[in-house]
Amino acid sequence: MALFFFFFLFCSLFPLSISSTTNTATANLSLSFPLLFTPHSRPPSTTNSLHDSLISRPNNKAYNYKLPFKYSMAPVVSLPIGTPPQTQQMVLDTGSQLSWIQCHKKLPRPSPPAPMFDPSLSSTFSVLPCNHPICKPRVPDFTLPTSCDQNRLCHYSYFYADGTLAEGNLVREKFTFSRATSTPPLTLGCAQDTSDTKGILGMNLGRLSFPSQAKITKFSYCIPARTGSAFPTGAFYLGNNPNSAAFRYVDLLTFGQSQRMPNLDPLAYTVVMVGVRIGGKRLSILPSVFRPDASGSGQTMVDSGSELTYFVDEAYKKVKEEIVRLVGPKLKKGYVYGNVADMCFDSNIGPLIGDMVLEFDKGAEIVIGKEQMLHNVEGKVWCVAMGRSDMIGAASNIIGNVHQQNHWVEFDIGNRRVGFGKADCARSV
Repeated sequence: MALFFFFFLFCSLFPLSISSTTNTATANLSLSFPLLFTPHSRPPSTTNSLHDSLISRPNNKAYNYKLPFKYSMAPVVSLPIGTPPQTQQMVLDTGSQLSWIQCHKKLPRPSPPAPMFDPSLSSTFSVLPCNHPICKPRVPDFTLPTSCDQNRLCHYSYFYADGTLAEGNLVREKFTFSRATSTPPLTLGCAQDTSDTKGILGMNLGRLSFPSQAKITKFSYCIPARTGSAFPTGAFYLGNNPNSAAFRYVDLLTFGQSQRMPNLDPLAYTVVMVGVRIGGKRLSILPSVFRPDASGSGQTMVDSGSELTYFVDEAYKKVKEEIVRLVGPKLKKGYVYGNVADMCFDSNIGPLIGDMVLEFDKGAEIVIGKEQMLHNVEGKVWCVAMGRSDMIGAASNIIGNVHQQNHWVEFDIGNRRVGFGKADCARSV
């Protein structure tokens, strides 16, 4: 089920920070948590809401958390939430702002226990009433208001592309990493009506996102290559990554209120992409195709919550032309995966295509090996994991998680940059 949603939400105005009993513990801590992967991922948000781009960058000392995860189509990390902590599975999503968890709708708990959060078991759980300052219409970062439910609590709704509705109340709760280290209560969604079994860890640049509220200035992940039906384990860091000396960085493009454009998502991790190589050949795509124009169309964002990569029409056509030139007779005619991917084959012929390299400013690259060029979508059908942006109603270039395999991807918010480093992610746990 695609998790392409429209937000009926708003932004928190109160950034918070990780707390620890000692600064030393905070600086040196590296905790590992189990992380699974969901068998689906959402296309990126394509709403044209206007956003602020306010990032919290505190002067507190660095801290490090390391969390393993398994890869299928979207990274899912298991995090301890509440007091005492309850482990919750959350999709790691750099394209979303609000984090939300699955909450029990009614008590007592079902038998066998479901992997949902039980508010009655946490001493630090609280709900937000309608008169709370952040539960007001037209709060910056979202143009659509929240609502007030029959209990006078702050209510939110997600509408998914397939018609599924996920909704609940806005609440405050802690992430408890250890006895010594936890966040203060953060604003989260507590979903009660949803068909999904996992929550969302919103990691974009919005003020309601997990990094902004917790004042996390750096995080990174390493998504392993999927092999057959196996979902290997990768890694997720909050704080400094010991592998970062080998990363190449590209600057983030940030956008102030005066730069608001109808097709731009200013809360996304927008990077300067300059070109594409396939099999060693640099395609004739102007670098301007990968940068936002006056309307905001063309921005290039890194999105862990999107399975596929999407290019605007001019870039997509050039990629497809080269694929057709190399292996055109083997294309599966008339087949389109997910209504977006139309370069499909009856076997993995990636070695006949060669490596694909996404080129960024300052020499940063994502190298997609020929063995990973195609994605097994069903049965024996393999597709280039790429589609045209306009097929999902977007006007952006989106680097999806399939094309982030076997790379460290670091989001250095404090220094306004994104780093890439080639890695065997199955061994980087």
